[in-house]
Formats: sequence, C-alpha cells, structure tokens
Amino acid sequence: MTHRTDPQIGQIARILKGKDAGGIGVVVELLDDKFVRIADGNKRKFDQAKRKNIQHLEFLDLISSEVVNSLNESGRVTNGKLRHAVSTFVQFETKAEEKGD
Repeated sequence: MTHRTDPQIGQIARILKGKDAGGIGVVVELLDDKFVRIADGNKRKFDQAKRKNIQHLEFLDLISSEVVNSLNESGRVTNGKLRHAVSTFVQFETKAEEKGD
C-alpha cells in the first residue's frame, strides 16, 4: 500500500518523524525535491501547513481528488476538505485492519 517516490498534491501521508509523528496529513504543496507542505485541517490548518522533509513521511497510495480539484480551481483548500480526506483514510485503514489485511 505504500511507496516513497514523488509525492503528489492531495496525497495522504503518514508522519514518521517530529512532534506530529504517527499523525496523518495531506500534501497541499510541493516545495522542491526534498520538501512538501502538509496539513490535516484540524491541528495543522491549510494556512499553517507544515513544511516536512519527504524522508520523514510515508506516502500512501491514496490521493484525495477533492483536495486536488479544490487546489487546481482556487489555489486553496478548505480545512473541512482536509479533515474529510484524513477521516476517510482513517476509516478505510480501520476497515482494512478489521478484515485482517
């Protein structure tokens, strides 16, 4: 389910290092080949997106089309959409664990 190459806007990432380690975020900006900005819409709002080294993130094979579309249309995404993307992933992951995947 995981891969570590070329993060994309709207991609869900698990935070591996730092004070937010263990949390989930959504890539809202690609800064360069080493850094991205992530936000979760809750603790880390879009306007205060966290700059993270991509080596400190585990990128998941899940991209939120809502986040991508919103950023493409207006250059912004609401914190509600970010929260929705994160909660959708958490529900998906919980169901997979219940099935024993």
